Amino acid sequence: MTSVKPLLRARTLWRRLAAALAAVGLVAGLLGGCATLDQQQRKWIFQPSERTWWGGLQAAEGMEDVWIEFQPGDQREAAKLHGLWLPQARPGAPVLLYLHGARYDVRGSAHRMRRMHDLGFSVLGIDYRGFGRSTAELPSETMAYEDAHAAWRWLAAREPAAPRYIFGHSLGGAIAVHLATQVRDASGLIVEGSFTSIPAVVGTFKWGWLPVGPFITQRFDAAARIGQVRSPVLVVHGSADRLISPELGRALFERAPQPKRFVLVEGGSHHNTNSMGQPQYRQALAELFGLAPTGGH
Repeated sequence: MTSVKPLLRARTLWRRLAAALAAVGLVAGLLGGCATLDQQQRKWIFQPSERTWWGGLQAAEGMEDVWIEFQPGDQREAAKLHGLWLPQARPGAPVLLYLHGARYDVRGSAHRMRRMHDLGFSVLGIDYRGFGRSTAELPSETMAYEDAHAAWRWLAAREPAAPRYIFGHSLGGAIAVHLATQVRDASGLIVEGSFTSIPAVVGTFKWGWLPVGPFITQRFDAAARIGQVRSPVLVVHGSADRLISPELGRALFERAPQPKRFVLVEGGSHHNTNSMGQPQYRQALAELFGLAPTGGH
């Protein structure tokens, strides 16, 4: 059974974001504190940590550690990303770049990575800068996009002949959408438990009626970008997701170009939709992407 504590803590932090933006935003703007407000948003939205969800530790055992070094566009020093690599034994298997959400490092998503592996993918999951053992730095929207692109280049070099897919969960969904608009060699995009934009998420909370939108610097506006995606799009959401409303997942889907598919997993929460929706995943992968998953349960 999935613990409710991570969900409650996440909801509390996101609600603090909405309330704090309202209380601090105007003052910060008037006093020239926009840089400080931006840093606070980056902390609240990413919640970067070296920690992981306890349930992911066992699932991560046996995965291969990989290191991805690249030169960030605005820095002189090279950055380093830590990732977990779970290949398939059969050659030519489709490859999946897994982009996780906020708070926990990549090991916290190892259980979800293994399920996608059971569906037939070789899977690479990475930590953005500021998470786990990647370069220690406060992450930002721009940096996360850059990190995802670096991981995509690593996959292309590692598996140049394999079809490559992009997967994003929660906050990682917005990062996945951005990456899918930037590359031409993606065979498909999968977004689970994600949203249209950060302002839209804030608008679903108790203080969402407050006019905080102009103060949000880390916008992750996936809705404005998804129409530019050139590959098939699969959007998955749990009907019982209390952190990211299913309506936001549906709205993101509506803006996606064809071919596309929306899968609503009845009873799925923000954390267990991937597990509960495995049969629906198998069907969608076959019908939308033409994949025939092997293995699994």
